[in-house]
Amino acid sequence: MSASKIKSTLVFFLVILSLSTFARNVLPDVLLQEYKGSFMYFLEQTNWNEKSPSYGLVRDRYPGNPTIASIASTGFGLTALVIGVEEGWITKEDGYKKALGTLETLLKLEHFNGFFYHFLDINTGKRAWNSEVSTIDTAILMCGVLTAGRYFGGQVWDKARQLYERINWNKMVHPVKNYFYMAYYPEKGFEGHWDFYAEQLMLYILGAGTPNEKYRIDPAVYYSFKRNYGSYKGEKFIHSWFGSLFTYQYSHAWIDFRNWYDKLGVNWYENSVKASLANYNYCIDNSEKFKSFTIGWGVTACDTNRGYNGLLGTPPSGNNNTVHQIDGTLAPAGALGSIVFTPKETLWAVENYYKLPNLVGKYGLKDAFNLDLNWYATDYIGIDKGITLVMIANYKDEIVWKVFMDIQYVKEGLKNLGFVYKKN
Repeated sequence: MSASKIKSTLVFFLVILSLSTFARNVLPDVLLQEYKGSFMYFLEQTNWNEKSPSYGLVRDRYPGNPTIASIASTGFGLTALVIGVEEGWITKEDGYKKALGTLETLLKLEHFNGFFYHFLDINTGKRAWNSEVSTIDTAILMCGVLTAGRYFGGQVWDKARQLYERINWNKMVHPVKNYFYMAYYPEKGFEGHWDFYAEQLMLYILGAGTPNEKYRIDPAVYYSFKRNYGSYKGEKFIHSWFGSLFTYQYSHAWIDFRNWYDKLGVNWYENSVKASLANYNYCIDNSEKFKSFTIGWGVTACDTNRGYNGLLGTPPSGNNNTVHQIDGTLAPAGALGSIVFTPKETLWAVENYYKLPNLVGKYGLKDAFNLDLNWYATDYIGIDKGITLVMIANYKDEIVWKVFMDIQYVKEGLKNLGFVYKKN
């Protein structure tokens, strides 16, 4: 090959490389619209009344259930403040003030050994319904608390540490089986166990990294849950019980697992790539059965025409691929929450979703749709807008990953559990 051909070939590959790197930082119009719309949900559906005892709490959904806040949505909301400042949508002063006020609220709310009730009255901060004290929702909240604390510093960090240090993680661990409990009710005690892989990875890392050494979990708790391997038209991976796509996403919203391997050799980022591709392939293969699957993918827990369904998923599932449910309903957050795992497949779906006028509203894409039924959700759900917002931010420039992974307690949690960092 001549020197000129070598030079032109090298230039071509450099241009391709620069374009691929540049494209990661510049969002297509529809993705930018969804990004900003998701942020606006948290800016506008949070209680910013400074005289309220529940300042900073985020609505569980909109426009439904106008008086109900969720602590998981609030965790995403605190993370949204960081993103909003970075994108120039709010000032850092405003973000600091909002984060500080929210953490002051959290320090005053009722709790059980540092764990919060899942649902709260957005006006009073009191327990809503007969809501459970939730381990996973507290963990999601704490990821947001620590992200805001690390980013804003000062009193925000001081109060974030206070909230984190007071959680006695061992109080929510079964003393014999070493499983985290899912919930606690004052009326009837503990309920459910995290005995199978799902979205709960953050629980172990937070529990193992707490600066309050008396409250740290034993690493055996992390290695106690069942790891079932399965596949769908691809490599085997550790799957969740219902095969719902959100289970492979939520911990990854904050924890950058790309270079971390546990003592069993598992890389959870690679696991979620395989799970996302399995979900995508299943939808494509079944597009003749379900019209929604002709334009999208990402079967996950979401609203349906019959109400909320947390059992939606794709194989592999359970012990014999029979526990997942599929009715043709898709949530945009399914594909969007996997954008860091499957960007090409996600962007294809988002472009198609924005061609459905009934699916698009003031906060971007609504919660779900089913083309066979000509049904479109009327609500936005806080956690679905949250996973969408945070994963787009990580896809764009990894801002949430960078902030969260810079927290010493997170790195200590990973190492205490036996994770090893290997640069790929």
